[in-house]
Amino acid sequence: ILMVDEKGKNMKCLTFFLMLPETVKNRSKKSSKKGNSSSSSSSKLPPVCYEIITLKTKKKKKMAADIFPRKKPANTNTAAVQQYHQQNLNNNNTIPAPNWQGLYPTIRERNAVMFNNDLMADVHFVVGPPGGTQRLPGHKYVLAVGSSVFHAMFYGELAEDKDEIRIPDVEPAAFLAMLKYIYCDEIDLAADTVLATLYAAKKYIVPHLARACVNFLETSLSAKNACVLLSQSCLFEEPDLTQRCWEVIDAQAELALKSEGFCDIDFQTLESILRRETLNAKEIVVFEAALNWAEVECQRQELTATIENKRKVLGKALYLIRIPTMALDDFANGAAQSGILTLNETNDIFLWYTAAKKPELQFVSKPRKGLVPQRCHRFQSCAYRSNQWRYRGRCDSIQFAVDKRVFIAGFGLYGSSCGSAEYSAKIELKRQGVILGQNLSKYFSDGSSNTFPVWFEYPVQIEPDTFYTASVILDGNELSYFGQEGMTEVQCGKVTVQFQCSSDSTNGTGVQGGQIPELIFYA
Repeated sequence: ILMVDEKGKNMKCLTFFLMLPETVKNRSKKSSKKGNSSSSSSSKLPPVCYEIITLKTKKKKKMAADIFPRKKPANTNTAAVQQYHQQNLNNNNTIPAPNWQGLYPTIRERNAVMFNNDLMADVHFVVGPPGGTQRLPGHKYVLAVGSSVFHAMFYGELAEDKDEIRIPDVEPAAFLAMLKYIYCDEIDLAADTVLATLYAAKKYIVPHLARACVNFLETSLSAKNACVLLSQSCLFEEPDLTQRCWEVIDAQAELALKSEGFCDIDFQTLESILRRETLNAKEIVVFEAALNWAEVECQRQELTATIENKRKVLGKALYLIRIPTMALDDFANGAAQSGILTLNETNDIFLWYTAAKKPELQFVSKPRKGLVPQRCHRFQSCAYRSNQWRYRGRCDSIQFAVDKRVFIAGFGLYGSSCGSAEYSAKIELKRQGVILGQNLSKYFSDGSSNTFPVWFEYPVQIEPDTFYTASVILDGNELSYFGQEGMTEVQCGKVTVQFQCSSDSTNGTGVQGGQIPELIFYA
């Protein structure tokens, strides 16, 4: 018998060998005539034999999620599902429905119902510091499957049979985020808890969650949080994140040093920043940032923020500030009058500036190397004509994108083609219409076809694979050079830059020709 379903699949061939009743009678008579045959053998009927042959197909086995695709439950079930989810968030999770399992077709979804749920919980965690604790339920089997630390805690040789475990060094929100990943296979990170979540993931060895935390931090990295993240990345032993932090701190050093987060770093991180050769900042900014840190550190140590105490908490780190490399005005009007230096130190530094025979100093007297800016030139040649390139308050603009994170420090612009001249330039850098950086300055051109740099106040961080708009409005009486034979893609060191025309350009600049011949950046 060939059995086929309505779609022609799942075929089975059944073959039956049946003994007819008449044949059975004949065999019974023949067997009774044999005297040597036993009564037991003559009473047996021949067996019914069958064989099942399954025709195999190459179709892949279906999982529960494939067989039962997720559909919106009926109105009655929808309310129940939402109620369970809300109960999970509120940590009040007794499930009254006798067949709640039927609401979820996959094991993943059913497992997720147990997240932060007292139902069948065989362990509880009291999470958080004293005065801010939260009691959270757990299920040993699920936790042990998700973390080797939990496995050793519950099923290892030294496992302790405790119904309640105290975890004072992890924030409740971070512990919940880790549990949500273990139970639900979902990563839910927030800017204000991601560091605490990273700590929890590291402590309980949940590597994929830790990697997600690091990726989140890298994408949200900026000058405002770079110093704090540098301190944390060293603590968590994340070298890639540490390198990213240094890139931001080096390029946007003045913004990073003036940020509130700088005052929250530990002493070891402070020393590493003050030693940094590639800080792209004036030394007076470094000096002022160190004093701000010292004032906050006095508060942390419950000391009065006097000059003596500031110098005490700074210790030998004070001599890492390269005071002798400051501009003389910065030293005379800033460091010399701060009170943090002794009278002998102040006199010796003044002599260092003025005397032919310079005294020995405890301070580092060698200037920092800083960063060397790179220039991306997008034209293959330049030219000038009797009626071009003219400026009457119109905008020259171009769009660009990079494949690696860079920091735009300014633009290179063409100058006068009719001898020396001065231009007023308003430069802007935008992303989707939002101004990220702008500056108004003047530059003097000597009549050559060279480009002349115009700088932003602070370098602007540029993320990869996103188009930004570079714009300039020039004001000057003289005609200028302009670029031609423009390139849509330029390789500059390890950075690839793509260009495209901008709708903001009203003075003729585009990919093929015009102004803004150079992007000046740190990478």
